[in-house]
Amino acid sequence: QLQLVESGGGLVQPGGSLRLSCAASGPAFLYYTVGWFRQAPGKEREGVSCISSSDGPTYYADSVKGRITISRDNAKNMVYLQMNSLKPEDTAVYYCAAARSLAIQAMCRMNIVGSWGQGTQVTVST
Repeated sequence: QLQLVESGGGLVQPGGSLRLSCAASGPAFLYYTVGWFRQAPGKEREGVSCISSSDGPTYYADSVKGRITISRDNAKNMVYLQMNSLKPEDTAVYYCAAARSLAIQAMCRMNIVGSWGQGTQVTVST
């Protein structure tokens, strides 16, 4: 299993941008599907975006399409989430996640995850 550590969260005004990073340690990172989930107070954890092991197919939740971009750097064992045009409803704890050789739909829509990071808080507020 991979160990995952997120960074980059913080307080941002509506309309602003943040870039979350996730550092993965462990073998064979390039064989893992990776993604970002979020959990707001009183709500269930939801899949925001996932990317395949081949750095090809991606999944985005409808609520973030057009505003958020997921990417990965297999040479550096890193996953990124670029978030633009942030809204107050994007406020949540964001978690990095990984699962080996899993379809992105299964991971992001069915919350099938092998490894979780500890989470990073994103707050969108004036």
